Amino acid sequence: MRYLTAGESHGPQLTAIVEGVPSGLNITAEMINKDLARRQKGHGRGRRMQIEKDQVQLLGGVRHGKALGSPISLVVENNDWKHWTKIMGVEPISNEEEQDVKRQISRPRPGHADLVGAIKYGHRDMRNVLERSSARETTVRVAVGSLAKQILAELGIKVVGHVLEIGGIRAENTNYKDIDDLLNVTEESPVRCYDKETEQKMMDAIDQAKANGDSIGGIVEVVVEGLPAGIGSYVHYDRKLDSKIAGAIVSINAFKGVEFGIGFEAARKFGSQVHDEIQWSEDDGYTRRTNRLGGFEGGMTTGMPVIVRGVMKPIPTLYKPLQSVDIDSKEPFSASIERSDSCAVPAASVVAESVVAWEIANAIVEQFGLDRMDLIKENVNKMREYSREF
Repeated sequence: MRYLTAGESHGPQLTAIVEGVPSGLNITAEMINKDLARRQKGHGRGRRMQIEKDQVQLLGGVRHGKALGSPISLVVENNDWKHWTKIMGVEPISNEEEQDVKRQISRPRPGHADLVGAIKYGHRDMRNVLERSSARETTVRVAVGSLAKQILAELGIKVVGHVLEIGGIRAENTNYKDIDDLLNVTEESPVRCYDKETEQKMMDAIDQAKANGDSIGGIVEVVVEGLPAGIGSYVHYDRKLDSKIAGAIVSINAFKGVEFGIGFEAARKFGSQVHDEIQWSEDDGYTRRTNRLGGFEGGMTTGMPVIVRGVMKPIPTLYKPLQSVDIDSKEPFSASIERSDSCAVPAASVVAESVVAWEIANAIVEQFGLDRMDLIKENVNKMREYSREF
């Protein structure tokens, strides 16, 4: 499977074309809209989320609630477009009209794509960069991830993203009963955190950052349960599933690091404290006594839950802007101020959930090499049975 997204933050719409979704998959706009609403929630979100009420339109590849096997077209309209029709219009404008177009940006924000993107594409107005590099693009990536989650759901595979840390405040209690418990509790949390005692401290830290004109980041975790062993490959570097997931995580706006299982902690331990001992039973087949490697060995799933974490830096748009340089005058100035969130970590956990779901669903569809959902389901079940009897 593959997909492309198009559209700008304040353009008329965001679009995704998704190819390779197996035929027969159950798809409705309601399923996708539920995930789009989850992305818009979270303590620390800015005014843009009060303007947008993201709703998907399915404009191709689906008939009567079923995927056809042809490319699927997803569209989410930007409600804020009506305030930007002149500034972000598609049609050519005269030199006089160009002088009247406001909100041109010549002062890049440190930590954002503004300056390097302008250098790469030769833009003197850096709005041409920030409109596309904006995290608004993750709206349709969540929509695409929702399709992937539907594939996984039909195979008995569940994916949940949640928040472990915000602004240095880390959840102490993460001992959830099962993945459904994790989902139910975090869905009710304004910061998508399982630890209720830590939740308020995170919210206070977000409020303080906002009051200071600043922003804060954090750590999100994605948990995947129900995967059969052997998804991915050890044969070539570009087929390792953990590698693909790592790339997907750091492709999310503002993400700067990723780890699986105990992650970087493994560097400070002996091998006997890192690797997961193998056991076998008639009921479960091969399992591991622990899951320190986060569900992966040799780039392939072990059958244990996949545990992946991503580090999100603070958002670079600040209401107390850092020093920058005007690219026209070359004089020092404070960076441009754009409407932004003080913290988007809760929303980012939904985005992380979506990109992980996509990579896993894509690997399954590719590995079992079929165009029909019913046959993929049949072959995944055969793989599970084979693993138990091996």
